[in-house]
Amino acid sequence: PLPHLLQTGNEPIRMFRELAELGELAVTVNDEELPPFTDLDPEICYFSWELTLTGEMDEAQINEVFEWVDGDCELTIERLQENEASDSPELLQEQQRHDKPEVVEAVSQPMATDHASIAVDAPSKTPIKSDVAPKKKTVSSDASTASIRVGTDKVDSLVNLVGELVITQSMLGQIGDNFDVSMLPQLIDGLEQLERNTRELQESIMRIRMLPISFVFNRFPRLVHDMTSKLGKQVELVLTGEQTELDKTVMEKIGDPLVHLVRNSLDHGLETPEKRLAANKSETGVLKLNAYHQGGNIVIEISDDGAGLNEEKILQKAIEKGLVEPNESLSPEKIHELIFLPGFSTADQVSDLSGRGVGMDVVRKNINSLGGAVEVKSESGIGSTFTIRLPLTLAIMDGQIIQVADQRYIIPLISIIESVEVDISKVKKVTGKGELYKIRDEYVPLIRLRHVFNLDGGIEELEHGLLVIVDCEDYKIGLFVDELLAQQQVVIKSLETNFRKVKGLAGATILGDGTVALILDIA
Repeated sequence: PLPHLLQTGNEPIRMFRELAELGELAVTVNDEELPPFTDLDPEICYFSWELTLTGEMDEAQINEVFEWVDGDCELTIERLQENEASDSPELLQEQQRHDKPEVVEAVSQPMATDHASIAVDAPSKTPIKSDVAPKKKTVSSDASTASIRVGTDKVDSLVNLVGELVITQSMLGQIGDNFDVSMLPQLIDGLEQLERNTRELQESIMRIRMLPISFVFNRFPRLVHDMTSKLGKQVELVLTGEQTELDKTVMEKIGDPLVHLVRNSLDHGLETPEKRLAANKSETGVLKLNAYHQGGNIVIEISDDGAGLNEEKILQKAIEKGLVEPNESLSPEKIHELIFLPGFSTADQVSDLSGRGVGMDVVRKNINSLGGAVEVKSESGIGSTFTIRLPLTLAIMDGQIIQVADQRYIIPLISIIESVEVDISKVKKVTGKGELYKIRDEYVPLIRLRHVFNLDGGIEELEHGLLVIVDCEDYKIGLFVDELLAQQQVVIKSLETNFRKVKGLAGATILGDGTVALILDIA
């Protein structure tokens, strides 16, 4: 497993349990990576396993067990010799200590075999020889070897745009060779043409990275079928907007949060047929997955017509855990938000579906890491709707350039609600907490960016600067800046890849004059 496996809601023991149903299973654990107890991070997976499975099965059945961890682990499936496969698991375990199969860094393609064996993350030594050499196909999750299928229409569009760009460059080249002031109008026309071509080329390249969300949605009919059989429920799955496109990188990372939300709806939301009939509902519950574009975002909705969130139970659990004071009065919306707190679960007992310690906080964290947000609306007895908003692409965004002291920063345009001139009479100070600004009928916390980034100089008096009101997960914050500069589309360069993760910064970009501007991570 890759270190983050547990954070995506996956539990290796459940996979082993499923494998044990296919045949006789022998398990060897490798705990060499386990650190001293004081350095232990409970969310990191330190173990790796070597599994030997004996019985009548084909490789597709084994692949199916590991379907949910594709990209979250290094997996190889090797077929043993016929006589080895007939040995006892204990003998096989001993044999494998001396003769371990070669590791392939991903799931190999399904291949029908009578007997199969699994070796997970085993150190590579001598490969086991077999009469039938298994076909290996390495599909590394590493970005350098990842590939993407692109429609020929998108490639043709790109080729045409490059042709246009070459013509514009040739025209500008001729103007540059014999330039005089009389040719200035031609130069301006040529530069405008270049700007148009560049923008179209950029949009065309972004379209190449876009894939229909059906790639994610297609895994759910099987999941819903299996879970409803296990839970004794009747559920109709309705998928809409499958052709809605989003960035490949976003698609790869949104799969696990969606699986968690669908499992949640099936387990907690939708009732059994008996309870539904008692509540004057149809025996069959409806689970809807819908995706659509809204502005520069993609919106994914997971809704069900189940019992809705049990506000009383959520509040009781929150009081038990000390998250809420017993006499505190909360609105229904605030109670719904409690489910996103770390470690929060209303499951009465731990099963392979619920109460596994990986809660909605991990879902929110994963979605936030993509620059998105998740919210929930629920009505008792009517049902619940989880709404995920995500940026269409992680590579390019619209940004507002701001000046703070002698530095320029960029705020994602999507986060900005409004910008206001500060009326000093509306500023209130809270002892030991900071400043609040009254805007219409609400107070928003006020953050001075020059203090956050330890900058010298700049505007200190609030009435001489501007307040940029930004949206951050259902509440507002006012960022105090010196002035607003231009708006422009920026190409995001990762700080983590080139330097390290810096709190408060989502990345960096290079401005038109060649200087670097840091992009603020509003959340």
